[in-house]
Amino acid sequence: MAEQTVRLHHQLATGIGMTAIAALLLLLWPAAPGALTGTLGLPVAVQLALGLGLGALYWLAALLDYRRHAGSERVRRTVESYRQLDLAGWNPFWIALGAGIGEELLFRGALQPHLGVWLTSALFALAHAKVYDMARLDRTTLIQATTLFAVSAVLGWLAHYTGLLTAIAVHTLVDVAGLLLVRRAAATV
Repeated sequence: MAEQTVRLHHQLATGIGMTAIAALLLLLWPAAPGALTGTLGLPVAVQLALGLGLGALYWLAALLDYRRHAGSERVRRTVESYRQLDLAGWNPFWIALGAGIGEELLFRGALQPHLGVWLTSALFALAHAKVYDMARLDRTTLIQATTLFAVSAVLGWLAHYTGLLTAIAVHTLVDVAGLLLVRRAAATV
């Protein structure tokens, strides 16, 4: 059976849906004052610059990791996980922006102030279980799940200390880097 391509509008609808759920949760279960702006109280411009800088560093690390492990099972499975996405043209940027905003508003903005970084990170990793085919419990799956949990925890601490905008910017760039690398790897297969 041929795999269905997940079109951009479906991905953006998912991001909008997460944003709507986050907004509803924040209305019904408000976060404490300052929970979304970070304990350091950084100005918005500083949060954004920090997020873009850290995201760029991640992008470089991801590129180096990909070059080092291009033929590995982990890279093959990650490409396989995201192959159904329509990654043509500017789509990786739009998909990443929708996920960065929607997921961060839901997980870091609405849930983390009440559940804490660790439980929120576990839920974040579980939310990605289908994408990464985590029903298959093997070494590669454990590495992917652990990496998702760790990235989520870092995003959680960034949101807690520096502000939600930093986490959104980092998450968006992490996803852009990943999707562009998947597109590049898929083109060579």
